[in-house]
Amino acid sequence: MTQKKDKMGEGTAKIAPIANVQKFQELLERVKNAPRHLPNWGCFYGRSGEGKSTAAAHSALRTGALLFECRSTWTTGTLIQAICDELGLGPIKGSISAKETKIIEVLYDDPVPLIFDEADHLVKKSLIDVIRGIGDTAHSPIILIGEEHLPSKLVQFERAHNRVLTWEKSQGCGFEEAKHLVRLYSPEIQLADDLLRKIVSDVEGSTRRIVTNIEKVREFAKIHGLMLVDVKAYHGEIYRGVPANQFRKARVPA
Repeated sequence: MTQKKDKMGEGTAKIAPIANVQKFQELLERVKNAPRHLPNWGCFYGRSGEGKSTAAAHSALRTGALLFECRSTWTTGTLIQAICDELGLGPIKGSISAKETKIIEVLYDDPVPLIFDEADHLVKKSLIDVIRGIGDTAHSPIILIGEEHLPSKLVQFERAHNRVLTWEKSQGCGFEEAKHLVRLYSPEIQLADDLLRKIVSDVEGSTRRIVTNIEKVREFAKIHGLMLVDVKAYHGEIYRGVPANQFRKARVPA
């Protein structure tokens, strides 16, 4: 299966009301409802760990869009087969071109959105033109998800770049959103505001690392028999993803 589960929880059943979930849903609606005379591609890009994949998985489950996790090893053949699998086409005899034709026929009748996560791999392997050909012929909306430099990487593929209707940048997780994450992933303990603010600041608003630290605090509280953990009580290390002497402090959304 190419549809992914939430990397930060038990599937997409657990979703905190964070901004990127709403931002992605609005992006999906814009490309789905774009008039026929306008392009119908979207690009959702930003730093790793900001919850882009989670937001996409949530929207895919809600709307029936097809979500693909692109891989560095993909070729034209594996990309085409992945789309066939998600469309439920089963084994199709013949060439890659024959499979592509079948995909276009199915999507033309039901042009569901195609969401490609880790789309940087498509750009690197020049598979983006394969996606463009399918999208153009079947009129299916396309959304590409990738890292911060994905928009600049797309410039080299002019025919794909000029099909993007909306560019949407993901944002870091702020303090109020982090409070929702605490309630979602660790409802049995109270994580004091001073400690949560420090976590959000130290990890530069990375949703993934905030969730990781919430779990570390939860385990600390369990071991030490605490119901409330603040900066003074917490003796554990805040996980930042890099050695402390290399970490760069940055602004975090409020």
